[in-house]
Amino acid sequence: MEKTKAKGISSIIVIVLALIIIAAVYFALGYYRKALGPVALGDNKEIRVEVPAGSSTEKIASILYENGLIHNRWIFKLKVKEMGVGSSLKAGEYSFNRSMDLEEIVGLLTKGTKSYDTTRFTIPEGYELDQIGQRLADEGLVDFDRFMELASDKANFEGEFSFLRELEEGQSLEGFLFPSTYEVYLSASEEDIIRKMLAEFEKIYEAEIKDKLAEFDFTLNEAVTLASIIEREGKLDEERPLMSAVFHNRLRKGMKLESCATVQYILGERKENLTTAETQIPSPYNTYVNMGLPPGPIASAGKASLVAAVNPADVDYLFFVLTGSDGSHTFTRTYEEHLRAKPKN
Repeated sequence: MEKTKAKGISSIIVIVLALIIIAAVYFALGYYRKALGPVALGDNKEIRVEVPAGSSTEKIASILYENGLIHNRWIFKLKVKEMGVGSSLKAGEYSFNRSMDLEEIVGLLTKGTKSYDTTRFTIPEGYELDQIGQRLADEGLVDFDRFMELASDKANFEGEFSFLRELEEGQSLEGFLFPSTYEVYLSASEEDIIRKMLAEFEKIYEAEIKDKLAEFDFTLNEAVTLASIIEREGKLDEERPLMSAVFHNRLRKGMKLESCATVQYILGERKENLTTAETQIPSPYNTYVNMGLPPGPIASAGKASLVAAVNPADVDYLFFVLTGSDGSHTFTRTYEEHLRAKPKN
């Protein structure tokens, strides 16, 4: 009797386990079939994706997954292996949409798209937005008017870069296109180039700026505005924290910043010496007549200036003046010291 009962229980367990296995297989097959299909059937919105040269299947799977184009990275790799095209996936700039199934995506990646020959360009630190646009236009990489139109309003990119939502409505990308050397595909559009520069800025922001803003009660715009002034005033990286300290100290004491760089921005030219009349030009960017920071950045600051803006040196200087042929400055605490430090003409 006991043996019969035990045998009955064992049979039930076997049946239950069999049913669980069958259900699991059924679920797995269902999920696999779903993963082979589109992520969102009917969603034909273009999603542009860059596959860098030398990317592995694993890397490509990650890029596609992060852009919401595939359900599962492992199944993508399985499909590539099944199709025998692992060594045929090509680098390039692709246009996908979420209504494409896995076979279509893999097929496109094996065919390649557009030219994936690349070119390099360099944007120097301290360039203003129109200078960036002009340099890129001169190198045949963008249409100047199209570039400036896109960069004139942060709303054009804030859906992709959350830090832009912290800026004022209608604010341009002045100061937020990070100056560096870039490599882009020859087929890159104005949007692609702007995205690349914003992505580089975002890296610096996340690593060096974001967590420091509250310490100085700064907004992102204020920190980048200060960084842009430091960039335009400074020549030597080791002096940038000292310049930052001067401006922080003046802000704290309610003193005008009196930065020549802000007047040069208004004039649209970088005059070595300003006239008294020029320092009195009525403009919200003129720090000789207005208290506090100007309403926005005056140039694209490099990493050293961005870091310095939120990491001022621990000094009580209030003035600085250019005194060295190497671009070095003399820093002083009082106006009398400042006057004595000025080079005699």
